Parts: sequence; structure tokens; C-alpha cells
Amino acid sequence: MRQNLNLCLLLWATWATAQPVVLKTSTILDGKGQVLKNKSIVIEGGRIVRISEAKEKVTYDLSGLTVMPGWIDTHVHFAVHFDANNRVEAGGAGSKETPERSALYAAAGAYATLMGGFTTVQSLGAEVDGGVRDLINSGQIPGPNVITSLRAIYRDTGTPEQIRAFVRKAKADGADVIKLFATASIRDGGAQTMSDEQIRAACGEASMLGLRSAAHAHASSGAKAAVLAGCTSIEHGALLDNEALQLIANRGVYLDPNFLVWHNYLENKPKFLGIGNYTEEGFSFMEKAIPQMADVLKRAMKLNAKMVLGTDAVAGSHGRNAEEFVYRVRDAGQPPMDAIISGTSLAAESLRLGDKIGSILPNMAADIVAVDGDPLKDITAVRRVVFVMKNGKVYKNVAH
Repeated sequence: MRQNLNLCLLLWATWATAQPVVLKTSTILDGKGQVLKNKSIVIEGGRIVRISEAKEKVTYDLSGLTVMPGWIDTHVHFAVHFDANNRVEAGGAGSKETPERSALYAAAGAYATLMGGFTTVQSLGAEVDGGVRDLINSGQIPGPNVITSLRAIYRDTGTPEQIRAFVRKAKADGADVIKLFATASIRDGGAQTMSDEQIRAACGEASMLGLRSAAHAHASSGAKAAVLAGCTSIEHGALLDNEALQLIANRGVYLDPNFLVWHNYLENKPKFLGIGNYTEEGFSFMEKAIPQMADVLKRAMKLNAKMVLGTDAVAGSHGRNAEEFVYRVRDAGQPPMDAIISGTSLAAESLRLGDKIGSILPNMAADIVAVDGDPLKDITAVRRVVFVMKNGKVYKNVAH
């Protein structure tokens, strides 16, 4: 009898596990620019299997909310945090913290980002990212899907041949993407720093190995060199002229302009000031970068450049990544639907994951976020995340 009871319990557990998860919705923004009304999203095995009429047995009722694909941030630094003294700390080489403590801060940053509605991020990048990524992938800690460069290439990384070796080593160590600093920080004026030959070595070797390459570039010269070298994205670009933007648009390179990062630095100035190039002059450059960035985005929109959503999130902005949507709409005049697409299907495309994430369609990963309100009418609705699902697992549900 006990054996039969155990068998029945096992069969019931198997049946229960196999049951589809059904999300009842009234409004879906599918990530591709379409608005779907009164549909059910049916999920099995962590993937969307169909979008149907809202007649199925409901697991989660998201009616009255706006449902979207899980958001994607193509540029974060979730390891950068405020330490016990409320001062910025990057962790890693040269840090006063133990590696274990830095890893805990990075895991906390990743979790906050997931709770803010972002189910995939690209971290550009820190060594600690790899361990956090692997623990998230194995299900041992919660967080978004993590794509990381592990480290970055600078002018002093070496000769072109040394840079090629650096890229090969990065891939061997598990890097998903190559990050290079083609120009200085905006706090140092943003001029080109790496030579054209160094940039060609970095992006060319990445391409040879099948990796994408993300170039930090503010000045037009550095951005153009990166595009011509085959880099796949230009990060920031606060000083880009029309010629550089036209080249970016013509070559189909992804542009990642950022607003949240500048606002975050200014809002948390006392926690950064006096560390490295966080000087009064540096903060003056960052304050000027906000209107400069808005101007770049407006000119890029006219050229139909592919603009993805990235925040350059550091200490103070983890979990607030959705503010980037607000700044783009409010400060640069980007249409709300375009802003949402930039953080869903277009961002997924830029990561070469457009067939897996970034839209609510059959066979896509069940990465789903719901907000209280309609971001097409009021973009600040993205601040009110009430439901987060990643790969079919619910991590946040305060919807009802």
C-alpha cells in the first residue's frame, strides 16, 4: 500500500510540475512595437509556448497592468558599489576589500537589478562578474542573465599583438564580449586614447574569435576608428558629430547613449568626489554631458541609428536602471515605444540573442516584467515594477 501511495505522489508531483503556467493580461507590449490586448501567455519549461485568447486557467492574473518582455541593460557595472564608509568602491585589483566581500556586493547589485525588472544585463566588466554569472546560471543565487567582458582593454594594454593575445586570453577565461576604451573618460575630456592600430587589433581579433566588441568612445575620432575596425557597439558617445553618427548608422553598429550614469554621479557626488578622476573638473564635464547626450540621441534618431538601452549603472543606480527609459523620453524626446524596444528586442538583437529573449513570442524565454500603469502614456510607470519572471520562474509578484 505504501509503495502504491508513493507512486501516486510521484505521479502527482510530475503532473503538477508539467502543468503550464498561464499569465492573464489585459495589455502586452510585445517588445517589437505591437500592443496586444486581453491575451494569455502560456509558459512551459521556462519558455513561452503560445499567446492565446484569455480563456485558459490562470496562474497569475496581471490584468490591469502593462506586461512587457524582461528588460535588457546592455551596459552595467554591478560590482561597483558604495562601501561601509559610503564611498565608491569598484572591487577587484587594487581594492581594499577582500575578493569575497566584493563578490557579495556584486551579487547584491545583480539581485537589485533583477528586482528592478531587468532580466538580462551586459557587464563591461570586472573579473568578479564571471563567478556571479556562473552562480546565477546554476540557480544558486538570484539575478539576471549576465553577459560579461571580465576585463577591459586600454591604451597601456600593449602593442597590437599584445592586445590580440589579451583578447584570446579573455575568451579562454570565459569572456562573452570584448570591452575596449577607445577614448578617455568624459571626466578627462573624452579624447581618443588608443591608436587606430590598437583598436583594429582589439576589434579584429574579437571578430576572428566570433566575439562582439564594445568600444567606450566619446570623441568622434575614437568612435569612427572603432566602427571601421569592426567593433559591434559604441558606448556613450557624448561628443559624436554628425559624420560619426552617419557612419554608425550606415554600418549598422549599435549605439548605446547613456543618461542615468550622469544623473547618478551628480546625485551622489559626495560619495565619488576626490577618488581618481572624480574631481570638480570631472563633475563639470559630466554635468555638461547630459544636454550633449540628449543632442546626440536626437541627431541619431533622425539618422535611424540602432540605439540600445544601456545605463552604465554603477554604485547608486543598481535597481534603478529603468530611469534610463524616463530620461530618454523626457530629456531627449524619444517616443516611449521606441525606448521600450531599445531595452527589449533591439537590445537582444545587439547581444545576438534576438531569437531567445527580448520579445513576447512563442519559443522565447519566459522573461517577463509587469508595471503598474501605461508607459506609453506616462513613461514613469517603468518605476513601478510589480512582477518579474525570468525563465518561467517568478522572482517578484506584488501585482495583487
